[in-house]
Amino acid sequence: MSKPTPEPIEPKDLPELAQATMRAAKFPTLATIDVDQPRVRPVSPVRTEGFTVYIANLRAYKKTKQIAANPKVELCYFAPNHDQVRISGLAEIVTDKDLIADIWKSTPLLQQYLGDAHHPELLIYKVIPDDVLFMREWALEYHVVPTGQD
Repeated sequence: MSKPTPEPIEPKDLPELAQATMRAAKFPTLATIDVDQPRVRPVSPVRTEGFTVYIANLRAYKKTKQIAANPKVELCYFAPNHDQVRISGLAEIVTDKDLIADIWKSTPLLQQYLGDAHHPELLIYKVIPDDVLFMREWALEYHVVPTGQD
């Protein structure tokens, strides 16, 4: 089997290619650190603004303790066509009540499971990107994606 030969990528196209991959993948995996052991699980973002991703969580989940101890996280989006986006950054708890209310109103799944935007278990994390990488279809070459936040 021969190595795939991906099409060349224009650097100016990287942000749109990466965002298209994120839309196609829908459900990324989130990596955290549990003392000295990496932990990875699928998550369902409740909002995405460029490469800043918001994730709903419950206080009782193990990742809450892991993120509190080490807020460095990585999201990996893997699309059906095998394109990949990795977002490394810091996860911080959203405290803006208006933003939480807006996310709540636009997320029926939260409403269904928790019933109230003021549910004591609800946390929303904002993953602030430090690095965004894009790889096309097993090319084994990552491209740094400009995020506009530099």
